[in-house]
Amino acid sequence: MATSLRTYVFLDSLQPQLAAHICTTCRGYFPVPYVASLFVEIAPGMAIHGIIDVALKQTKVHPATLVVERAYGMLEVHSDDKGEVRSAGEAILRHIGVAEEDRLKPKLVSNTVIRSIEPMHAMILDKIRFGSMIEPGQSLFILETEPAAYAALAANEAEKAANVRLVDVTPFGAFGRLYMAGTESEIDSAAQAAVESLKAIKGKEIAPFKDK
Repeated sequence: MATSLRTYVFLDSLQPQLAAHICTTCRGYFPVPYVASLFVEIAPGMAIHGIIDVALKQTKVHPATLVVERAYGMLEVHSDDKGEVRSAGEAILRHIGVAEEDRLKPKLVSNTVIRSIEPMHAMILDKIRFGSMIEPGQSLFILETEPAAYAALAANEAEKAANVRLVDVTPFGAFGRLYMAGTESEIDSAAQAAVESLKAIKGKEIAPFKDK
């Protein structure tokens, strides 16, 4: 089966909260703030092992996350040398036999701001998050995207743009999800930056679902 490129995202400067969140969930090598990072998502999932092999043999990047889902595989690698991360990406693309533009364009599945969150709602989110806690009365930004790994891009750009808290981000699976909290004005700025970052990605349209 041919390997298809779902997500290909180069982050030139991994923001502190996103770096910290990766450290709480990854089983590989921890990134530190402001390193360069690359997220790659492919199908079928098991093909991700060949991709990490190529990246590690040909460059000096460090892998933080390797996920094999039922249908998709996701890899994050990073380095303080941006050139090494770009070289890893180029090696991966050659291995698959595709160009960066062959990735899928992100589809914004949901984009919601809940203003002045209720205490019990905040409590439930605080129980399941891997990032910062959300406090009652803060605004909550929720984003869902397909393919999933684009959630990392949205999180990174939102953190660059506004003084917000990264509550949780899931950049793998069928859909990527992002939760951020903060004041109303800061959340609005973060949401705008996240959405604009996804809209700026060039790639192939996701094929519409066909019910057999």
